[in-house]
Amino acid sequence: MSHIVFFLVPGVHLLDLAGPAQVFSTAADFGHPYTLAYVAEQPQISTAQGLPLTAGLDWPELGPEDLIVVPGWRTGTLADGRPAIGAASLQVLRDHHARGGTVASVCSGAEALGQAGLLDGRHCTTHHDVQDELALRHPRAVVVRDVLFTADDRVITSAGIASGIDLALHLVATRHGPAAAARVARDMVVYARRNGHEPQSSAMLRHRSHLDNTVHRAQDLIDARFDQPLPLATLAAAVGVSERTLTRLFSRSTGLTPLRYQQTLRLERAQHLISHGATLDAAARSVGFEDPRMLRRLRARTA
Repeated sequence: MSHIVFFLVPGVHLLDLAGPAQVFSTAADFGHPYTLAYVAEQPQISTAQGLPLTAGLDWPELGPEDLIVVPGWRTGTLADGRPAIGAASLQVLRDHHARGGTVASVCSGAEALGQAGLLDGRHCTTHHDVQDELALRHPRAVVVRDVLFTADDRVITSAGIASGIDLALHLVATRHGPAAAARVARDMVVYARRNGHEPQSSAMLRHRSHLDNTVHRAQDLIDARFDQPLPLATLAAAVGVSERTLTRLFSRSTGLTPLRYQQTLRLERAQHLISHGATLDAAARSVGFEDPRMLRRLRARTA
């Protein structure tokens, strides 16, 4: 049994808390061994949205398989808006990580991990409004911009409010496989299962705003294997429809054919690699193009 413990601070954002809590609660409904707990330094917590919450004062006994999540709070700046977090709570965060456990934050919750010294020398992120300040307040941290979440040595941080859902789905996928995360996401009607390196405007998000479950299942396969050959016949058989039906449903729901959708994912990933120093040929090979000229042609179309 894995404990998922949410450490609540005054002014906590409801979605920072509710998004990840719903992911792990839904995973538990599907038979995965999660128990959720809520701990604070006072028995009642005011939220940024005005809804009071009650929480326990005592931490459960935690082991290496357990997770502590610090949701963010409403703040203009980290310095002015941060709640006072007691030394004992910060020590719990440090001790849990030192014993092999995982700690995570959503949005401005990264500041709590920073105060605990857990961001030093590690990649991290937070809401785009306070990324620069986080870097100034914790100069030994490696603040990564324009990503949804980072994972570095069991310290996992996510960006703005809703990205906590992406972080939690990532953890479910890491522990139980992508199919488990996809099942949770479908049950939550969250079809944009985005990876940490993807920006907010990723193709996976742009083309998921529909409710056709057959197309979503096809997209699940393409998302997971976009860098591999995926014949239309294979996709159609996997989702239980004919090739013609899949093409029709896919085009109606996304505006793209399955092949064009796969190429869009490949192009977006290749652009990311190139922007981080990869050569065009290396990027093309990494995303599955046997001939780099195909990548050049796709880039030219979108230039």
